[in-house]
Amino acid sequence: MRTRFIVGNWKMNKTASEAAAFVRELARQVTDLGGIHVGLTPPFTALQAVRDALGPASPFLLGAQNLYWEDKGAFTGEISGSMLKDLGCRFVLVGHSERRQFFGDQDSWTNKKVLAAIRHGLQPILCVGETLQDRDAGNTDQVIQRQLHAALWGIEPQALGSLTIAYEPVWAIGTGRAASPDQAVPVHRLIRRTLDELSGTDLGHQVRILYGGSVTPTNIADFLFSEEIDGALVGGACLDPACFATLFSVALRSTPSTA
Repeated sequence: MRTRFIVGNWKMNKTASEAAAFVRELARQVTDLGGIHVGLTPPFTALQAVRDALGPASPFLLGAQNLYWEDKGAFTGEISGSMLKDLGCRFVLVGHSERRQFFGDQDSWTNKKVLAAIRHGLQPILCVGETLQDRDAGNTDQVIQRQLHAALWGIEPQALGSLTIAYEPVWAIGTGRAASPDQAVPVHRLIRRTLDELSGTDLGHQVRILYGGSVTPTNIADFLFSEEIDGALVGGACLDPACFATLFSVALRSTPSTA
């Protein structure tokens, strides 16, 4: 049984002091996660403050929004996996569409970042997704398969088990226009089949696959109704503690269907 995973991606929001206040308020509102894994990804500048505010016994998992593939060196402005691990990070986002769109992240870079995350004991959350132009042209499957094959090239099958995948259609991110479950579920099934092919095993049934793109407390239950969708990568709805607490309380109550 795959454990549900709700991840809040703060993007470029919250100073260190704002982040600490957010975490304290979230912890006040939520005392039991009910077996759901909940991750927070503050900006790099707020990781220390959030770690300190969470404390060692917190059920919330700390993660980062990106990393560089080298361990150290003359790479101004970059952050290594060892730095994230030292701050207490458990996971890291890799290949987010905003990194691809605004910062030129290529499939080959994503592959190096996945490898670096695994090397440092960080769980990679690999983001894949198509643009609206891709979807309208009927190219969703090809785009998703290309991104998966490129990002996971050269990774040993046993290491692939540490992955989480986030399907985030680019046209749904930050637009308020979420994909429907009827659009998302077939892509999740495609991802599972592709993981089986890449690993030569039934890896697709073991790996958690999240949905990301305009997720809210109102629509998250619709996605989690399917057994194919194991959680959510949440953007704007994770920036308010009451909204985020409501979101994963709805997730806790949602029961998947085998349909």
